[in-house]
Amino acid sequence: MKTFIDILREHVTWRRQIFLLAKADIIKTYSGAALGWAWAIIKPLITISVFWFAFTYGLRSGGEVNGFPFALWMIPGFMAWFYMSDMLSQGANSIRKYRYLVTKMKFPVSTIPTFISVSKLTIHIALMIIVAVLFIATGHMPTVYWVQLPFYMLLMFMFWTAWGLFSSMLGAMSHDFINLVKAINTAIFWLSGIMWDVNTIGERTLQKALYFNPVTYLATGYRNCFIYGKWFWEEPMQLLIYIGVFIIMLMLAVWSYKKLIREIPDVL
Repeated sequence: MKTFIDILREHVTWRRQIFLLAKADIIKTYSGAALGWAWAIIKPLITISVFWFAFTYGLRSGGEVNGFPFALWMIPGFMAWFYMSDMLSQGANSIRKYRYLVTKMKFPVSTIPTFISVSKLTIHIALMIIVAVLFIATGHMPTVYWVQLPFYMLLMFMFWTAWGLFSSMLGAMSHDFINLVKAINTAIFWLSGIMWDVNTIGERTLQKALYFNPVTYLATGYRNCFIYGKWFWEEPMQLLIYIGVFIIMLMLAVWSYKKLIREIPDVL
C-alpha cells in the first residue's frame, strides 16, 4: 500500500510534467515527416480500409451486423485496438525508450508509462472524433449510448497505464520480455474479437472466458455504444470481470515497481 501511495504522490506532484512530456512524445513520434501529425490519422485509416476490403470483397464475409455495414461495425473496436496495441508494445518499451530520464535526471520512473499512455489516448480521442463524424456522415445519428464513450476510455486508460508500469519495469530489466510482447501482439488481436463478434460464439463457457481478456471487453464496449445500443450496467458480470482483471494488473504493477525500481538505473 505504501508503494501505491508513493506512486500516486509522484503522479500528483509531477502532473504538469506528465502532460508536457505526453505532448513531446506525440511531436517526437511524428517529427521529420512531411505530413507530421496527419500520420496518426492516416495509418489507422489505411489499415481499416485494407481489412474492410479483404473481408468485404476478398473473403466475402462482410455483411451487415445489427443493421450496420460491416465496415462501420468493425471501426469502433478497431479504433480501440490501435490504442491498446500501442500500449501493449510501446508501454513495455517506455522506460527503455526514455532511459535518459532515469539515468541522467531525477525523474519519477512510475510516471514514464503514464505520459506515454496520455500521448496515445490523445491520438485515440482524435480518431474517435473522426469515427463519430463518419457515423453521422453515413446517416447514423448520435444516440444516448454514445455518452458511455468517456467511461470506456477511462477504463481503457486505467488498465493499460497499469500494464505500462508493470511491463515497462520488466522490459527495462530484460529485452527478451519486450520481444515476447511483440510476438504475442498479433495473437491477441485475432483472439480478442476485434474482427469478429464474441457474442456469436455458441459455447457460453468459452464466451465468458473470452471476457477475461480486457481487449475483448473494451472492443465490445465501444460497439455497444455505436452498434448494439447497450448500457454498461446491462452486462454487470462482464464489468466485474474487467474490474477484477484491472485490480490484478494494478497489483502486479505496484509489485514490479517495488521489486525492481532500485535495480533499473544500474541495468539501463
